[in-house]
Amino acid sequence: MTNTPLSPRPLSHLAEARRRVMSAAQLRAHGVSAAEVDAQCRPGGPWQRLLPGVYLLHPGPPTSEERLRAALLYAERRPGDGQVMITGLAALALHRFTAAPPLPSLNRIDVLVPGTRRLRSTGAVRVVRAQELPVAQEVTTLPVAPVARALADAIGPLGDAHAVRRLLSEAVRAGHCEPAAVVRELHRGRLLTRPHVMDAVDALLAEGRALAEDRLYRMVRSHGLPEPLWNVDLRLPGGPFLGGVDAYWPDHAVAVELDARAPHQDDEVTRTECARKREHLDRIGITLVHLAPRKLREAPDQQAVVVRTALMAAGDRSPAAYVVVLPR
Repeated sequence: MTNTPLSPRPLSHLAEARRRVMSAAQLRAHGVSAAEVDAQCRPGGPWQRLLPGVYLLHPGPPTSEERLRAALLYAERRPGDGQVMITGLAALALHRFTAAPPLPSLNRIDVLVPGTRRLRSTGAVRVVRAQELPVAQEVTTLPVAPVARALADAIGPLGDAHAVRRLLSEAVRAGHCEPAAVVRELHRGRLLTRPHVMDAVDALLAEGRALAEDRLYRMVRSHGLPEPLWNVDLRLPGGPFLGGVDAYWPDHAVAVELDARAPHQDDEVTRTECARKREHLDRIGITLVHLAPRKLREAPDQQAVVVRTALMAAGDRSPAAYVVVLPR
């Protein structure tokens, strides 16, 4: 009995830069049979099996990019179906987080898939499911989960409080996303019940508010708005406390409040209190402007127009009631 020779057709055309990792389905589409794949993957052969149904078309260890592409190919129902993305620490590394381990040192790559997919984690790939997939961002031609979702998926398995705090802090300090977006994903992932995560979130929200306040200061000064009274409490003389505001222009009866509530604070009671505060101030002639930290970061010019418009409209309103202004 003689051994069946390998196909004389050259296979080198499959080892191009973007084709060094291929699925069994892609190889079949190129006319490579399962028997030929097995022959190429024999010990000492030119190919190797990285994951079930995914092959590396060269000997030696895979690069980080090849590992990422292999994980995506394993998780895809059909190659290029757009229904999977890199998440977790690998995604944060791709987003250039210094607090995330570098890609070569990661023993596991997390892949986000639809919640209905029947797919098991295997080898160095951990399958993470989502009832509603976020819109993937393209990073180095790879589909990658947005930072907030990637953070939640990375923090889930982490028990190191210091590592959790470093990741959350970098997300805010480096301007990757707003604290509210991060907390929203942590809330969805039911991670806010963990004490070390909640401690890190408290620090995150405090840092996020400080950054938002700094952006508000810079917006007022860089756009030539009148200087307000900063961080004050308002009270009617001998009457009730009206609430604290981040900026107040007494000559215009305009106040600004940063809407820095976290999603878990955004319940019906909180929304009702905010509406009551706005209505109460409006009744005594004070205009309350809410500014979102995300908009202050992404569109400060637009937010400056909102505040300027409120200040200019002051002359068309009846004079406001006298209020006592106290440092907060």
